[in-house]
Order: sequence, then C-alpha cells, then structure tokens
Amino acid sequence: MMTTKRIPALLTLAVLLPLAALAQPRQNNLTVVPPPARIVSPVIDGAKTTFSISAPQAITVSLHGSWMNPDDNCYGPLVQDTQVGVIPMTRGENGVWSCTIDTPAPELWTYNFYIDGVYVPDFANPLIQRDGTRLLSILLVPGKLSENYAGATQHGNLNMVWYDSPTLGFERRMYVYTPYGYEAKANQKTKYPVLYLLHGGGCDEDTWESMGRVTAIADNLIQKGLAKPMIIVMPNGNASQSSSPFLQISAPADAAAAARQNRNGYIHSLVKDIIPYIESHYRVVPKADYRAVSGLSMGGGHTLSVTAEYPGTFSYICPMGCGGNRNEDFVKGLLGIKKAGYKLYWLAAGTSDFAYPGAKVLDEVLTENGMPHTFYTKNGGHTWSNWRIFLNEMLPLLFK
Repeated sequence: MMTTKRIPALLTLAVLLPLAALAQPRQNNLTVVPPPARIVSPVIDGAKTTFSISAPQAITVSLHGSWMNPDDNCYGPLVQDTQVGVIPMTRGENGVWSCTIDTPAPELWTYNFYIDGVYVPDFANPLIQRDGTRLLSILLVPGKLSENYAGATQHGNLNMVWYDSPTLGFERRMYVYTPYGYEAKANQKTKYPVLYLLHGGGCDEDTWESMGRVTAIADNLIQKGLAKPMIIVMPNGNASQSSSPFLQISAPADAAAAARQNRNGYIHSLVKDIIPYIESHYRVVPKADYRAVSGLSMGGGHTLSVTAEYPGTFSYICPMGCGGNRNEDFVKGLLGIKKAGYKLYWLAAGTSDFAYPGAKVLDEVLTENGMPHTFYTKNGGHTWSNWRIFLNEMLPLLFK
C-alpha cells in the first residue's frame, strides 16, 4: 500500500524537476544580439549612394565597383585582380557595415563586397547579373545613357528554346526574344526580321540578357519607334555545350568531344540548324534582307566567320569588339560578302579595347576593297558598358 501511494509523488517530482531547471537563468558566455532591421542596399540619394551589409563576425569589409576601374576588364569588378579603388566600409550597430560614396555617373554598374577575403554579392539587392560562374550585384544609376536599360511599358517575351542540332549531334538551348505584340491575334499574319546576336568567350546563351540588358534595350527602342520590331536569337556559342553550365545539363561526352575538334562546327550549326529552326517555328521573313548577325568579342569573330563562310545569308553584318587581318583567306572572305551583296556593314570598338587595333585593320581592309561600312568608336575598353551602348546604336540601323 505504501509503495502504491508514493508512485504518483515520484511521477510528479520527475515532471517538476526538469521544469524547475528550465526556469533557472542560463549560465553561459553567449551574448544575445537582436537581429538588425531590414537592410536596404544600395540607396541612391541624389549625389550620394550608400551600401550596407550585415556581417557581425567580419574583421574587414570593403566595397568594389566597376565604376572604380571602368576599363579594367569586360566583366565587372574583380577584387582578387586589383585592390585599386577598394573602399573600406565601417562597422556600425549590430554588425552592419556601410559606406557612402559619390553617386557614379548614369550607367548600369556592377559591384560586390569583399568580406575577410571572400568576394560576395549584396544580399539585400535583388538586382543581380550572372557572369559565367560569378554573381554581380547591380547599381543602375538613372540618366540619359541608361534610360533604355529599364522603364519600358510594352514588353516582349524571352523564351528559352531547346532545338535539335544535327550538325553538332545533340540537343541545344538558345534564347529567343519576340517583340511586344508578336502573340497578339491582330498580328498573326505579321512576319518579322531576325537578329542573330552572339556572345563572347566564357559566356553562354544567357549572357546578352543578363549582362547586356538586351530585352530592356529592345523593348525601349521598339516602343519609342526607334527600332523595327524584330526577333532576337541568342544561341550558345560554345559548340561542346548543350546549354549554360548553370543548368547542369551536359552534352553527350562523345558529341561534345567531337564538337571541340570541329573548329567551325558552331558556325555551320548557326546556318544549318538554328536559322532553319527559327524560320520554321516563328513568323519571320526567310530572306537575307531580313537577317542580321552581330556579336561581341568571340561572337564578333563568329560574325566575321559565318558571313565569310556563308556570304549572302545575312544582309546586316555588325561585329563588335573584334578585328581582322590582312591575310589572303580573310580578304577572300570579305570579297565574297561584297560579291553576294549586303545592306549594312557596321563595326564597333572602344578606343582602349585590346581588340581596337584589329578593328582598325578590318576598317582599313574594308575601305581598301571598296566595301561601304561604318566604324563606330567611343572611349572605353573591352567592356559591357560599351557593348550595351553599341547595341543601343546598332538596333535602330537594322532592317531599314
């Protein structure tokens, strides 16, 4: 009997002891820090711009932006390449680091933070670009130069399209922009011209959109009546890739190896696979006078190659940030283009671009062979800042 009376008491004690322990103050060395208020970064306030990031455990934090070394490279800030222009940030309340700078000139700039030797984007900023394997935060400073990088109210559509490439032996992906109104019932009989827009080395089918702002520029120029409504096709210029490596969809190993060995495989695929796909799946005019080709850097080289290999395929030829030479094969290719005929030959380069001397040679060879053309130049180097400007200048010239 005594035993059975003590069981409830023991159970009660077993329950109350842990609760009592929980009620005691915790004895440890941790300091509870309340979370910081929501960080807003960057903040453009007229002539000043403030950047902030929460890094409570950091020892040093700095800011690096493409406006600090605008001609340094073609892809934006690289702190690991240079410490010139790095701005130290100051630690504030709750471990939030910040700095305030003079607002850079109107442009689409990129930046990142450098935290104890680690290069990171601005986590408070939803505007971001992907450059190969790097993510770059965007500082879009409004003004005349950058007015076409945002702000349109009539938007086209950007489609990610998979297509078969018999030339390379596997399925591949490209981006296809269709202008505002393309899907409208009232326009179902309208046919459009096409710009084949090629990317540079180390990039992929996403780059002209991510870094070049192509749909925003096209939307704005078309809405303003400055450019013809057109379809813009952005293929992947790496013949051994099926798509951007970020998708983690690899081409078949044997086909990719064969593509790497086929120096002009991508050029042949552009004409034999991509153009036929576009002309059978979209409402376009399947004639040379309604086709343009342009590209930057490596894509400029592809532009030179495909027009020399297939003269008469494109009536609008617009290489950017690349050059030519005086050898016999190169001149022969240009003469083939001259014989086939074209409507516009427009090349562009920054005067401090490492490709500028080659661009001057191309300009001279075109002149020497009696081929009308325009050589558009401006200050600056092998940079996206220039290539966006070139695209703004080029699109209104097409299909006139």
